Amino acid sequence: MSDPITLGILSLVVLIVLIAIRIPIAYGMILVGGVGIALVNGPMLLMSQLKTLAYGQFSIYDLSVVPMFVLMGELATVAGLSHALFRGANAWLGWMRGGTAMAAIAGCAGFGAVCGSSLATASTMGKVALPELKRYNYSGALATGALSAGGVLGILIPPSVVLIVYAVIVEANIVTMFAAAMLPGILAVLFFILTIAIYVRIRPASGPAGGAASRSEFVTATLGLLPVMVIFGLVLGGIYGGFFNPTPAAAVGVFLVWVYGLAKRRVGLAEMVVALKSTARTSGMIYVILLGAELMKIFMSRIGLPQQAAQWIAESGMAPMMVMVLILVALILLGCLMDSMSMILLVIPFFWPMLVELNGGLYATADGAGFGMSTEDLKVWFGILALIVAELGLITPPVGMNVFIISALAKDTPMIETFKGVAPFFCAELVRVALILAFPALTLWLPTLLGG
Repeated sequence: MSDPITLGILSLVVLIVLIAIRIPIAYGMILVGGVGIALVNGPMLLMSQLKTLAYGQFSIYDLSVVPMFVLMGELATVAGLSHALFRGANAWLGWMRGGTAMAAIAGCAGFGAVCGSSLATASTMGKVALPELKRYNYSGALATGALSAGGVLGILIPPSVVLIVYAVIVEANIVTMFAAAMLPGILAVLFFILTIAIYVRIRPASGPAGGAASRSEFVTATLGLLPVMVIFGLVLGGIYGGFFNPTPAAAVGVFLVWVYGLAKRRVGLAEMVVALKSTARTSGMIYVILLGAELMKIFMSRIGLPQQAAQWIAESGMAPMMVMVLILVALILLGCLMDSMSMILLVIPFFWPMLVELNGGLYATADGAGFGMSTEDLKVWFGILALIVAELGLITPPVGMNVFIISALAKDTPMIETFKGVAPFFCAELVRVALILAFPALTLWLPTLLGG
């Protein structure tokens, strides 16, 4: 069986079967990639690759930022930043019909900015916001649907661990990717808030208006937002201002969140040990998956799959934009079966070389015939699109990890109601994807402005 397309599809099927029988995705990719290389090029080449591959992967300086941002998210969770964010947002928005749900969305966006994990954002904000939403008699569908959707903001709004890993895989600039994610992230928040406004206009009883905060409560809650604004401003402002690169910026963020936790007396020695252990587990998982993804990429490259796939698509007469749409649909479907980090690490090494070929090769310019942009711009545009559709998998049945997390917290709301509640937000996300597909400048404008 020498056809690259057939070999590639067979290897992906084997990998999916391994995942289905509960083999960790990292070990599955190492097994499939390693065995594939050994069968195609012989075991000696595999042994030669393994001698230096792990060190070559793990010693990449850009990857040092991953455990730092993971630790920042762990500390932010135990430091209680989520309470301050929700309280401040609710003081500003809670008086409107649906305002407390809007405040939950704003709180998720703020917490995602210091956490970088969608699942952690959904879990933490769910614990904070659900009691308030119940207190104001929000419908179970809107309350759980809004929180499930709000959780997806953690993966895109910088700093995002998944975005960093994507940048490492395609060799993109992390600062450029952070800048590219800002406007789509803001769009997501605005679209979600607009979705809630339309929802409560159609079903007024589902999201009653809360009471307006007193002057003293409003001032206190607003001042509670300052620590998050300072942390977010210093970390990203320092990066964009050129004062430090992402790794020192993450270290500054860890230090600031730790100081905040100490001041609030929520982060002691025991909490710090727990956060460090959790960071070590998460970072180790990411690194091993990265090793497996690299083996898969080498295997795919050795059999010539990306080039063959691009040639097959070119001969079929399919437009590059249609190929992009099909890739995004495939990512949404895969997102129903696995978490966003695993999905990005699994499929990007497969799809990215194919897109490069469709765009005219590595040296394509903005005048190229493919997507009409340079390879560097394609990295940015595709990366943001891939992360957005990875978000969709978190709220799409049958898995929808965010829905499972929120449903576990809201035991009195059937899961089917949560999926009904999240459906309007899913539609809003599809609109956002369509806009970014039609107008790549939504992702490329800010990086160009900052770079120029």
